Amino acid sequence: MFTTIPTKDKVIFLTVDDGYEKDPDFLRMTRELRIPYTAFLTDSAVKDDYAYFRRMQSAGTSLNNHTLSHRYLRGMAHDRQRHEICGQQDVIHNVFGTAPKLFRPPYGAYDGNTLRAAKSCGITHVPLWNTEAFPDHMEWRDADRDLHPGDIILTHFRGPRHWKGSMPDTLRQVLRVATDRGYALARLDDYLPTS
Repeated sequence: MFTTIPTKDKVIFLTVDDGYEKDPDFLRMTRELRIPYTAFLTDSAVKDDYAYFRRMQSAGTSLNNHTLSHRYLRGMAHDRQRHEICGQQDVIHNVFGTAPKLFRPPYGAYDGNTLRAAKSCGITHVPLWNTEAFPDHMEWRDADRDLHPGDIILTHFRGPRHWKGSMPDTLRQVLRVATDRGYALARLDDYLPTS
């Protein structure tokens, strides 16, 4: 479990969770600007349009595990957690051709059973986050309300039905904050710890 990746490089990592909103403008914007980000997918959110996420994958985005149905895992029996995590591993492997190595528990909620289940499903890393992005603001975990090298930024596949803005608005917010503070976005996969 980690919320920051140790690095001296002035980079941050954008991650996008679940898959409810499938905004074509977000795909176009990230492709045209070559914005690296990592997706954590929940099957109940993405199964109505796997093609959207195939386009994302073909542009170089890593597709990872966020469970089958976005259940709150902490306190759930090991077998049920394993079903949620391994089941999503199978879906991603079968639909997108690769088994993820990254897993993010829904709501960031986990326990020992979660970590044991994830490992048994082939997961090697469980990144959380320390900053969350919305279309009109950022929410900070650190008291200094600032970015730090290696910080992981969380946002969600959400649009105007859920938030006061679109996915491109959220991306613009992240880019504005990163640029103002002298940071670049980097691929999370390129900086993962190797232990």
